Amino acid sequence: MRRWLNTQYATQAIRLSIVATMELSVFANLCAQRLTWLGVIEDSSYATAVSSDGSVVVGATFNAAYEERAFRWTRSGGMQNLGALSGYRAGSYAAGVSSNGSVVVGTSYNDDFFERAFRWTQSGGMQNLGTLSGYTAGSYATAVSADGNVVVGGSYNSNGVERAFRWTRSGGMQNLGTLSGYTAGSYATAVSADGNVVVGGSYNSNDVERAFRWTRSGGMQNLGTLSGYTAGSYATAVSADGNVVVGGSYNSNDVERAFRWTRSGGMQNLGTLSGYTAGSYATAVSADGNIVVGWAENDDFEVRAFRWRQSSGMEDLNQTYAILLTNGSVLEYAYGISADGRYIVGQGYNASTDRYEAFLLDTLPSCTPHNGDVNQSNCVDDADLLSVLFAFGSSGPSVGRVDVNCDGTVDDADLLIVLFNFGNGCQ
Repeated sequence: MRRWLNTQYATQAIRLSIVATMELSVFANLCAQRLTWLGVIEDSSYATAVSSDGSVVVGATFNAAYEERAFRWTRSGGMQNLGALSGYRAGSYAAGVSSNGSVVVGTSYNDDFFERAFRWTQSGGMQNLGTLSGYTAGSYATAVSADGNVVVGGSYNSNGVERAFRWTRSGGMQNLGTLSGYTAGSYATAVSADGNVVVGGSYNSNDVERAFRWTRSGGMQNLGTLSGYTAGSYATAVSADGNVVVGGSYNSNDVERAFRWTRSGGMQNLGTLSGYTAGSYATAVSADGNIVVGWAENDDFEVRAFRWRQSSGMEDLNQTYAILLTNGSVLEYAYGISADGRYIVGQGYNASTDRYEAFLLDTLPSCTPHNGDVNQSNCVDDADLLSVLFAFGSSGPSVGRVDVNCDGTVDDADLLIVLFNFGNGCQ
């Protein structure tokens, strides 16, 4: 009888061990930060934008002859070549994507480098958005609204004079004009989620540039420059509600600093990475305006991708996510960020393939402190206890929910939390 009981206990323990091990693996994967190199179609690639859930990334890839092609990448299908507009066979690149990833915008150009802005959908392919009336030299698209129905960018006339545009499906292309006195040109770089706020840059006759914020009711607003940075400024991205703008501002020595502008506080200098004096460049911002990404140059003009947060300032992504980078891989440029700030895309050096590739970085924190319910069954029980025991001694940013108190190591403290709450929620 005792032997039978021992056998049953042993069998049950093995079953629990298997279940716990499977749960540990599943939850570690669900909670782990992850870096995905998106590959290339032939030679190299870069990513410019990402959908809200991180499942769709867009950008461009090059062949050996350095001919460019727009791509749309999905988790299930990999990298899709979007081709080019009819007659515009020299190249194309994608610059923006709608919230759900179904609409892509960018530019396609012909052998004479005449450009045309495009809007791509799965069902309709590439649509030529044309140019502003009388602007025959070309156009390009830089961003799209969350629903995919508003596109912004720039269009040139035959003299090379540029104007920012806002395109809608119902109204076509609208010339946004220039800042007062800045008659030499303008361009749009980003648009709010609802399509009603546009940001970019405008030039005066001396080629001095100023960042602008455009609204349908108020027209173009000059955002000025950083204090002491008199040479120029430009805007690159805007929050979902249009109230936070990011970009860059130059001083008289052409040293650039990333900025974050708010309606209440004006322009804030985001600085640069520690010890880096050469410059910083902001390229994208989260929907709430609290996370900014871009890149900074060190004193040797080496480029490193950064993330800036209100709570912690600017950080080098290569240091924060060093555990994900192997054999000398480097994240150089951060070009885009998802609405919630979780996913970051850009370009880096992939040492495993010895080439420059687009990347998708999932920054999901490794865990959130909890009461010991590792498998989220709403009951702190044997399975949770075994999960912690089997992971005991593990450390790092990707161990998952078994690191109950999120201190980076599965240890006595985590075990005690499980034991203290043992039975909670169980019936």
